[in-house]
Amino acid sequence: MSTSTKAARVDKAGTRLTLPIAVLAFVIAVAVQLIGQAKIDVGIGSIVIFPMVWGLILGLLVSVQKYKPLGLDLQRVAAALVGVAVLLLVARLAFNIGPSLPTLITAGPALLLQEVGHLLGTIALALPLAVLLRMGKATVGATFSLDREPSFAMVSEKYGPDSDQYRGVLAMYVFGTLFGAVYITLLTSLVANWKIFDPLALAMGAGVGSGSMMAASSASIIEAYPGDQEAILGMAAISNLITTILGVYVGIYLALPLADRFYRALTRRQTREAAAVTAGAAGERGPADVEREHAQAEENRRFREQVAASSAAIHLPLWLSLSVLTILGLGTAAVAAKGFNLSIVAGYGIMLALVLVSLGLAKVTKKISAIVFVTTIGAYISSPWFFGAEALNAAVKTVDFLSIATVMLTLAGLSLGKDIPLLKNIGWKIIPVGLVAITASFLLSTVIAEFALGLWQ
Repeated sequence: MSTSTKAARVDKAGTRLTLPIAVLAFVIAVAVQLIGQAKIDVGIGSIVIFPMVWGLILGLLVSVQKYKPLGLDLQRVAAALVGVAVLLLVARLAFNIGPSLPTLITAGPALLLQEVGHLLGTIALALPLAVLLRMGKATVGATFSLDREPSFAMVSEKYGPDSDQYRGVLAMYVFGTLFGAVYITLLTSLVANWKIFDPLALAMGAGVGSGSMMAASSASIIEAYPGDQEAILGMAAISNLITTILGVYVGIYLALPLADRFYRALTRRQTREAAAVTAGAAGERGPADVEREHAQAEENRRFREQVAASSAAIHLPLWLSLSVLTILGLGTAAVAAKGFNLSIVAGYGIMLALVLVSLGLAKVTKKISAIVFVTTIGAYISSPWFFGAEALNAAVKTVDFLSIATVMLTLAGLSLGKDIPLLKNIGWKIIPVGLVAITASFLLSTVIAEFALGLWQ
């Protein structure tokens, strides 16, 4: 049977299996949206668990349970839907960007320069550590940024939702969601009490691209500098906004390619050293060494087979993917809004049109990512400079941003069962890498902001 015939059969199977996975995702996403967020006091601060995290966890539990296993093809369908869901997520994000463009234009050079710390701090320190811990290609996804929601879209489009790089994003996202706010509270409190940085520089450093981390970090800075509360909150919010906005463009064109090249450079050296050691020891091998090598080779072969099985992608028709995601999105958005109204339908219609136009332009140009078109066009038509911005914003803003993230992460959780061997391979390694990534992002951006404030104030 030819490869194309096999692919066609797999795609037809995926189309048939879309309904059951859509129903399952709808039930989970709506249920967790009804549960809402949970705030847990841990003494040194509070952890807020959002519905999207519940969706990821419940989706994962359903995916890995043994009572009635979720088939591999069902999990592949969920992964295929994730690849399209990220475009809707970015489309909604673009309508947060447009109204804030005038504020960004008036932002000082210090606010823009410190962004280098957020974007490159993780690559400079966390990536080498991940390579040292042998995290594999997941290193690139885990360390090119702090991996908030837009990172899923960037990595999914470049490497695919079944890639090691995507699993690295997911691992870092889960780590940051569960531990990021608590850790950055401790880190910021410690650094702020050194009294060596301007509180505004610390506030710029707090804008790491995560609302929960920014809020937690700002609270620690305000505790150290109570007289500057308004300035700290305002600067942190603007910095966080810039991180979110520039993150899409710089992530695609700078941070992600740079992380990929840096990873390749470091692992080439690692591979050469390993080859040299193997060659030097070749003459000293005994029967036990040969047997161990055969056992390792067999284990590697089985692992590669597992990877190949989990990474075989299913391609769904675009109309089917968008239809399913719209139904899921309308359900979760209605729960988030505490009621269904036609404005939510209009908002989804606008986002769908934006995604379709962007996909068409990406297909025509072939060199520019659909995410870039979604972000750029969406930001412009929602900005004060577009004549219809007010009406468009009024409709799209009725769609809760986090409700789309809930749908996407629920589907991601349902697709994770097939990736368990690879996630186990990352395991505990994400903890030190995550801690270094958050520390590097905050400290480097704060140091850059400190110097930039001295130059331009």
